[in-house]
Amino acid sequence: MNTPIENLRNVLRSNSDDKTKESGQRFFREKVNICGIPTALVEKIGKDFFKMLDDKSKSNIFSICEELWKSGVLEESFIACNLSYYIHSEYESADFSVFEKWVDLYVSNWASCDTLCNHSVGSLVEMYPDNIAGLKRWAVSDNRWMKRASAVSLIIPAKKGMFLEDIFEIAQSLLTDKDDMVQKGYGWMLKAASQAHLQEVYEFVIRYRSIMPRTAYRYAIEKMPADLKAAAMKK
Repeated sequence: MNTPIENLRNVLRSNSDDKTKESGQRFFREKVNICGIPTALVEKIGKDFFKMLDDKSKSNIFSICEELWKSGVLEESFIACNLSYYIHSEYESADFSVFEKWVDLYVSNWASCDTLCNHSVGSLVEMYPDNIAGLKRWAVSDNRWMKRASAVSLIIPAKKGMFLEDIFEIAQSLLTDKDDMVQKGYGWMLKAASQAHLQEVYEFVIRYRSIMPRTAYRYAIEKMPADLKAAAMKK
């Protein structure tokens, strides 16, 4: 008798196709292990899988997620991210270490990074803000995906107006990073923060404009009002 994970993988294989696989690879510079399934269908498959599980305890979900991450398959990482978020009401502060392990050991592309961090990590940090100290530690890591994760984990809290000073501190840690995946990550974080703290973010990017990489700078000012955006481009 197949295990639930084996059944899940059979469903994924049966829904894969070469055309979707080929088009999906174009979104990545690095080689990514893709089944070739539309994202919306992956999400549905993951939801159906979660519903049929008899044991939805956090310990069992995290164990399943670990096995899915280990495969290195993009779609399995998405399902792992979603499963871990479905149980976010059960998070404890110490679960930050679980997410840290996944980012450090298994995340190998921007899509897996953002899917995990926007929702699971971001939610945990909102619930237990002391873990922002962990994000600041990630920001000085040698791992490019941990550095990106330090910023993109705060995207949703930033839109809510939360953690502005911490956001600026993380942005300063990443400010001159040469990796465009990191630049886009913290630029996106600043863009999100500008929705609730427009003037503060504007002043921040102007202050550091001379050393901020162009990619990060353009991301940060992208959603600003036309007049401020124009002024930022002239200075």
